[in-house]
Amino acid sequence: MTNIVNVDDVQVRIAETIKVHPIVLFMKGSPSRPQCGFSAAVVQTLAHYGVPFHAVDVLADPSVRQAIKTFSNWPTIPQLYVEGAFIGGCDIVLEMHKTGELAEALGIHRAAAAS
Repeated sequence: MTNIVNVDDVQVRIAETIKVHPIVLFMKGSPSRPQCGFSAAVVQTLAHYGVPFHAVDVLADPSVRQAIKTFSNWPTIPQLYVEGAFIGGCDIVLEMHKTGELAEALGIHRAAAAS
């Protein structure tokens, strides 16, 4: 029996994950053990804000690794989602951090985490 992955099922799983969790990071590795420098940089940036986030290790599931690129129409990983909206990859997250836009996007979560 072959192991065929239904692409639609994976897309639904991704959409559900983004819907259920306010902040989702699709990354290589885990927050405690990132497997690439770009994923590590985004984890470190989110840690700076002290916001809780849900991480999805795309290396653990090759179908998710490919499907997230199709889902977002973005070719690289990591990918950050906040309140269901695609924020971007590492370069965009770091740029938004520098300009203060990321703090604004995460502000609601920082306030919730503090209470």
